[in-house]
Amino acid sequence: MTTPPSGAPVLVLGCGPVGQTAALLLARWGLRVVVLDDRRERDLVGSKAICQQRDVLDVWDAVGAGAEVARRGVTWTTARTFHRTTELFSFRFVDRGQSPFPPFVNISQCVTEELLDERIAAEPLIEVRWGHRVTGMEQDSSDVTAVCATDEGPASVRGSYAVACPGARSDDLRTALGLTFGGQTFGDQFLICDIRTDLPGWETERRFYFDPEWNPGRQVLIHPCPDSTFRIDWQVPPDFDLAAEEASGGLDTRIRQVIGDRSYEIVWKSVYRFQSRVVDRMRVGRVLVAGDAAHLVSPFGARGLNSGVLDAENGAWKLAFVLRGWAPESLLDSYHAERHAAALENLDVTAATMRFLVPGTPEEARRRLDVLERAATDPAARAEVDSGRLAEPFWYVDSPLTTPDPRRPFPGRPARGDVPVPAPGVLTPDCPVSVPGRPDIVRLRQLAREGITVLIGDDATLPSLPETLPGELPVAVHRIRDLDAGSTLRDALGVRPDEVWVLRPDAHVAAVLTSAADVAPALARATGRPAPVPVPVPVPVPAELARKTPRA
Repeated sequence: MTTPPSGAPVLVLGCGPVGQTAALLLARWGLRVVVLDDRRERDLVGSKAICQQRDVLDVWDAVGAGAEVARRGVTWTTARTFHRTTELFSFRFVDRGQSPFPPFVNISQCVTEELLDERIAAEPLIEVRWGHRVTGMEQDSSDVTAVCATDEGPASVRGSYAVACPGARSDDLRTALGLTFGGQTFGDQFLICDIRTDLPGWETERRFYFDPEWNPGRQVLIHPCPDSTFRIDWQVPPDFDLAAEEASGGLDTRIRQVIGDRSYEIVWKSVYRFQSRVVDRMRVGRVLVAGDAAHLVSPFGARGLNSGVLDAENGAWKLAFVLRGWAPESLLDSYHAERHAAALENLDVTAATMRFLVPGTPEEARRRLDVLERAATDPAARAEVDSGRLAEPFWYVDSPLTTPDPRRPFPGRPARGDVPVPAPGVLTPDCPVSVPGRPDIVRLRQLAREGITVLIGDDATLPSLPETLPGELPVAVHRIRDLDAGSTLRDALGVRPDEVWVLRPDAHVAAVLTSAADVAPALARATGRPAPVPVPVPVPVPAELARKTPRA
């Protein structure tokens, strides 16, 4: 990476997983970062969010933590769904490429935070300031200032931009930014217990029970976790009292109804009532709002932390491109366009799940019972059973940065456990690649996260790039056959010999083209620039295909 731009650092508000990810990715692009957190030190109480999705592990791998998070976590590949004592169906997850990561791992958020902290401690471009509670935000055309309360008194911290991700309890910040946070709070509560015990055969499965006899009329979700620990999540009534449940022996009875007559230890327990909300804007001037500060969803489907990490990646590369002069500031508008749409889809998906889990009317309750009873024998009814559509990336098919391809229309959300066929706006599948002179790059997504990547089909004309590209814009051009002499990459993408593919720095497909003349306009669109009309300059081949590539 070239020399970091001078000037104020980027501020990151909040040092949870979303803030940690944002800070590390910004530093990876060579930017100075100051992280502000209102806690005096890291809070490692409870396991919190546990379910980390494959593509999030891949993001963390870009900052050196993904492989270790995956190693420490419990891999699960099968989701099983039951109605009372009858198993309705199970499914395994699809990978169109050859990712080194499993579909999901379960690991305590606290462990994930410790691993990300280790990476932050090793990064000289990141400074973490604990004990800084942000009470206000001031900004003008050149910078943003976080007004903080500290033990030593008021403090002001100036930055070029800010990524605000201090978590769900961010009412003061949202008010300071003039944001609304519309949505609803659900009445039923949910009881979580992390239980250390021995449950043979359950170590690689997520189990969801509708209306089991040991929680009649409600649901139970069971997840495997490291160290012979299982998370059990009961839906409980609005007036549930955990202290009274413990005192009466009801909690022990509740646990034994699931695990049977075996010894166990409660590692952590909590009761929560969740909300479903989203801010009206995710960009406010020089502030990008991310994670739970921007959106809250039902936990069924594990879309909270996973979506927040993808917020961080989306914002980080765009801030880097703007601050390095590779893109206009208007590129940041696409952060709201893309991530707000992702938040709305998450709300839509999880709201549908909650309507199925907690019917609001007698008619909805009758329909749910009918579906569950039919699903035991009717495959068509199984598709209507909603125990939570598990986390998946949002696909930017309608983004202003995406060049549509009428030959590859987006068919909508794929079947449960599947991923969409690659097309403009879709996150590209991962595949092994070999890059001449770069032994550190062994996967397609590693290559894509270097900048803008242009992949050339075997019969496609080499594109010409305009002289007016920003001075050090990281664009790399590769023949697909030079990356993979076999068919793995071609098959995973479904690429045709006459096509040119343009990949964004977050590995989403920006364009699939059949004319070399369309590459420059697609590059401009992907970076928020007007389409160029300059005299093109050919890019040399084959040994010098990489035009400009930053360090990893």
